[in-house]
Amino acid sequence: MRDSVGRVRTVLLLGGRSEIGLAIVERLVRDGAREVVLAARGGAEPPPGALTELGASVHSVEFDAGDPDAHTGTVAEAVGLVGDLDVVVDAFGVLGDQAAYEADPASAARAAAVNYTGHVSAGLAVAARLREQGHGALVVLSSVAGVRVRRFNYVYGSAKAGLDGFAQGLADSLHGSGARVLVVRPGYVPTRMSAHVAPAPFPATPGQVAEAVASGLRSGATTVWAPRVLRPLFTGMRLMPRALWRRLGR
Repeated sequence: MRDSVGRVRTVLLLGGRSEIGLAIVERLVRDGAREVVLAARGGAEPPPGALTELGASVHSVEFDAGDPDAHTGTVAEAVGLVGDLDVVVDAFGVLGDQAAYEADPASAARAAAVNYTGHVSAGLAVAARLREQGHGALVVLSSVAGVRVRRFNYVYGSAKAGLDGFAQGLADSLHGSGARVLVVRPGYVPTRMSAHVAPAPFPATPGQVAEAVASGLRSGATTVWAPRVLRPLFTGMRLMPRALWRRLGR
């Protein structure tokens, strides 16, 4: 439950090893969160000192994005550890390599399942809990890759497009319940997961994404972009003729 001045007390991170997810959690802890649950396959150890030195108690639970039958149980376990969930950060996924996916369609399907259908089951499980509580926010890490899908990463981008649409629909379904969804659309973020990808214009650090999320939670926003310049840029890209879009996507 939020405290008497409305600050977040509890945070659940689905994707407990995500660099962006951990940056968001640390930002919320700096703002006053005191109970953190890291959910990952095999459990997730907290970053050395980063969260506990800031005064948070850190718990670890099992979470497998590819096992939708277990997602409701993961949420329930987190609630058992810390009580009501003020913020749930949905930050799991895989980036992969488009050429490898084209050479191995089965691996592409597995990646798409993690990047989309895993979020559907996890998101619905979280939404049910937030609706029952009557408060709380689900932060969904989407991507500009899903705003208009490009040739060089269309397996990943199409899954993100599906996730973005799902998150928007889920937000509408929670309207009036006291719970809400914040969709986050970062551009290129240099992390371990993206180390094999060429840098793109207008990059953001995990810390900058975390700051955008914290600001969005405070303001009640439904969508945030990181950096903000990507919003008008991709508004124009949506309208770009397809022939030109293909050329840019090479």
